[in-house]
Amino acid sequence: MIKEKETMITILVVEDDIKLNQIVCAYLNDHGYQAIGCHLAMEAFDKMIDHMVDLIISDIMMPEIDGFKFAAMVREQDRTIPILFMTARDDISSKQKGFRIGIDDYMVKPVDMDELVLRVGALLRRANIANEKKLTIGSLVMNADEMTVTVEETEISLTVKEFNVLFKLLSYPKRTFTRSQLMDEFWGTESGSTPRTVDVYITKLREKLKDCKDFEIVTVHGLGYKAVLK
Repeated sequence: MIKEKETMITILVVEDDIKLNQIVCAYLNDHGYQAIGCHLAMEAFDKMIDHMVDLIISDIMMPEIDGFKFAAMVREQDRTIPILFMTARDDISSKQKGFRIGIDDYMVKPVDMDELVLRVGALLRRANIANEKKLTIGSLVMNADEMTVTVEETEISLTVKEFNVLFKLLSYPKRTFTRSQLMDEFWGTESGSTPRTVDVYITKLREKLKDCKDFEIVTVHGLGYKAVLK
């Protein structure tokens, strides 16, 4: 049996100090995450179009678009993704401004890498997207360790990819994932896979879970899909 690609938690690191960016990304990668480094806010937005990002670490003082504006722009699109500021600014007014915008945590440079990893883990747990998870939506229970899905204690047979796609959608209720994001996360560069492949898998999931009335996979026309809880 061929083992399919495991789902990894993706962290976007937005930091214009190239050396620090590399250090943070390397440390996160060594601790089981997939870190994507960006040096400018607009570069980060481009990455977020093509990749499903689970958490953002951002500097404040950056050229063109600073961290405050970047976080505000992210919050206009997504109110749930955790944002952690990593900055040299240690004044209370900057912290207040950041938290008013909607960031989730604030660390002052120089940052201890071990503490950074601990805070990332805490933010991910709060966001219900930790590495090892058990997700319950009404009568539906998904166990990521055992790769099992039950509805009213009756097991539903899903493939690995079906499980991963469903788990991702249900981990972020109401958040829209584009077909390209889902393709990049779960199919990568596999030959023969197209955005139509995503549609086929969504159709299969809807059919297999048609008796579960606790959520619905909704098509967002022109974009992709989202899970809506009932």
